[in-house]
This record gives sequence, structure tokens and C-alpha cells, in this order.
Amino acid sequence: MNNNKFLVGLIGADIQMSKSPALHETEARHLELDYHYELVDFAVRSLPASALPELLVELEDRGFAGSNITHPCKQTVIAHLSSLSEDAEMLGAVNTVVFRDGERIGHNTDWYGFYKNFERGMPGVAKTHAVLLGAGGAGVAVAHAAIKLGIAMLSIFDQDTNRAAALADQLNRRFSRTCAQPVREVGAALASADGLIHATPTGMRSHPGLPIEPEWLHPRHWVADIVYMPLVTELLALAEKRGCRTLPGGGMTVFQAAAAFELFTGVKPDAERMSRHFEELCRAPA
Repeated sequence: MNNNKFLVGLIGADIQMSKSPALHETEARHLELDYHYELVDFAVRSLPASALPELLVELEDRGFAGSNITHPCKQTVIAHLSSLSEDAEMLGAVNTVVFRDGERIGHNTDWYGFYKNFERGMPGVAKTHAVLLGAGGAGVAVAHAAIKLGIAMLSIFDQDTNRAAALADQLNRRFSRTCAQPVREVGAALASADGLIHATPTGMRSHPGLPIEPEWLHPRHWVADIVYMPLVTELLALAEKRGCRTLPGGGMTVFQAAAAFELFTGVKPDAERMSRHFEELCRAPA
């Protein structure tokens, strides 16, 4: 590819509603780049997630500059990469792969996306104790961002209790203090928490529903979701009804996308312009 032409993608399952193609391509037009963003969807291709290695080879052979990676491949993709950025290696999860000089380099822009979104959207909230739902590929990035944001104690719940315990241990070692703990009872943890961070697929259009019991939320809680399709998830709608401060996942999507865009192209995008465009996309009829 020449220095002004880029073919990039998103690999994941059930991603047809993703705003990423429009978000990336519109910003590229502002920057006068020839840029095409393609969805590579396991569901559309009737492929299992185990087909990931073949898809990576396909994109390389077609001359892609790189690809974003989403559920369910943020951790499994690591085994198929040449190297990892410092952030990706530290977090053990990848959401952006750059193809360069015959190598596949894994990056993680998710933690930065959540950090910037929370910093802008939740100023002044209490940070003594928060509950994190989900210790998978997105959860590990969000957990790192949460501690960097100043949350003193993070209680982590995952259906896989070993995964929650491992993430808590990693955080405690990384930050050299006891800042995280695994929990088995979300309701009990929320009873003493200031806020809730949701980092599972529940609430996506392909995974509808609530990740908690409604009675566990109270007006004093703040609630941050990483799901952005729909922008107002069932969890956020419940939280708003309960009088909680809420943070949709759209901002995280924008800031991680801006960082990925720069990795793919070497050109720094205008994140504020991307934010305005994302809001327009979300208001547009489906």
C-alpha cells in the first residue's frame, strides 16, 4: 500500500451493527486518506472463533494495514502474533493488530479509551470502591484503567472465578498494593461500592438482558458500561431510572478508535471531531 491508502478491518462475532467503519472512514476523508474499513464477522461467514488464524492470514495476503479485534478474540489472538506492545503485553489482551514488514504487532487501545471516556464523563465521582463485571479481554483493559483513574479498590466478578482471581492478582502485583479482589456475590459487593463498571457482552443487541439484579442498584451508585450498541443499554436505562450517574460506552469506542487509527496510518486523528461524528451516527435511524 502507498502512504495514503489503507485497508483495515475488525475481526469479531456479531459485529454488523458496529459504527467503526463509518467512524474510521469519515475521519480518514477529513484527513484526505484513501481508507477502507471492513467487517470480518465470524457469524456472517458461518465460521467458529477457532478460524481466527486463517482470517489473519487472509487479511495479510490482501494487504491490510491491520485490524481491530473484538469479542471473542482479544486474548486468543495473542498466540498468533509476532510481538506485543508494552500495554498489550502487560494486559494480556489485544484489540488492535498492525501488519508491518511481515510481522503482526498486537496493541491494546481499550484501556486508554475507557480512561479518557471516564475522565471526561464522570468528573467528581466517588472512587473508594467499584465493582467490575467481566475479567475477559475487555475487562483486563478496563480494570487497568480503573486503577489508573484512582479507584482505590476494585471488586472483580466473572463467571470464571479463576479468571477473576487471576486478574485481581495481576493488578495487585502491577500496582504494588492491594487494589483489587475477586468476588462471588455481586449484590453484596455493590452494597458497599460507589460504582459499577460493566465489561461483558451482556446488553449488546446479540446478547440482550441485564447483568445484575435491578434491586442491587441505588441512586448513590454510578454506572459505566463499555457496550455501545445500543448506546443506552438495558443496564444504563435501569441505572438512569434509579437516579444513578451513567456513562455510555460510546466514548470508550471513540478514543480507542482514534488510537487505533493512528497505529494503522501513522496520522493523528481529531478525537473531538470523531466524538461529534459518533454522536451523529448514534442519532441516525438504524
